[in-house]
Amino acid sequence: MTDFAVARHNMVESQVRPNGITDHRIIDAMAQVKREDFVPAERKAIAYLDEDVLLKESAAGEARYLIEPMAFARMIHLALIKPSDRILVVGAGTGYGAKVISLLAQSVVALESDPELLALARGFLADSNNVEVVEGNLGAGHAARAPYDVIIVEGRIAAVPESLFSQLANEGRIVAAIGNTDVSKMQIATVTDGHRSSRSAFDVSIAALPGFPVEKATFVF
Repeated sequence: MTDFAVARHNMVESQVRPNGITDHRIIDAMAQVKREDFVPAERKAIAYLDEDVLLKESAAGEARYLIEPMAFARMIHLALIKPSDRILVVGAGTGYGAKVISLLAQSVVALESDPELLALARGFLADSNNVEVVEGNLGAGHAARAPYDVIIVEGRIAAVPESLFSQLANEGRIVAAIGNTDVSKMQIATVTDGHRSSRSAFDVSIAALPGFPVEKATFVF
C-alpha cells in the first residue's frame, strides 16, 4: 500500500524545491493538500509521480489530466500570487490546483466545463470557503466574477483568447502553456494601464486543455 504522506513529502523534496520554487507558501500548500484525493481510485498510486495523471478519458480524444506537480508548482510560482489576489483557474478538473491556490490567495473561481469533473470538484472543495466552483466554456472565462488579478490555465492551449484578457484587473497576470506540440512554452502576460507585455519562462510538456479555439488569438504571447 502506498504511504501517501511519504509520497507527498518526496514530491516536495524532489520535484518542487529543486526547481526554483522559493515561495515557501507554495511548498507548504503542496505539502498539505492531498493530491491523491483528486485522482481516480485506480490512479492514486501514481498521484505523486512527475507526470500528468489521467482524470477522465474521452472517446472524442479530449481526455482530461491533472498536470504534473513540477509544472504546476512552477506555474503558480511564476504568477507571483499575493494573499489579496482574486484568481480564476481555467480547466479546474477535479479541483486540486484550485485547492492549492486557495491557500495562497484571497479568493478562487474554479471554472470547469465537464459536468462529471465539475461535480467532483464541488465535492472535493466543499470545505474551501474561498473557492467558488462554476460551470462554463473554458475559453470564455467567467466574466461574472471578473476582474481577476491572476488567471491560471491548467493545460496547454494554442493561444490565449481575448475573452480572458478582458477579465484581468489592472496589473493582472495570465499564466498559460502555449503551443501546438507536446513541448510548449510556459508564458506570462501582464496588463498594465491597458498595455500588454509578455515573456516565456520555461519549456514544459503538459497535456492539452480542450475547449479553446484553434485559431490564432488577437494577442499572442
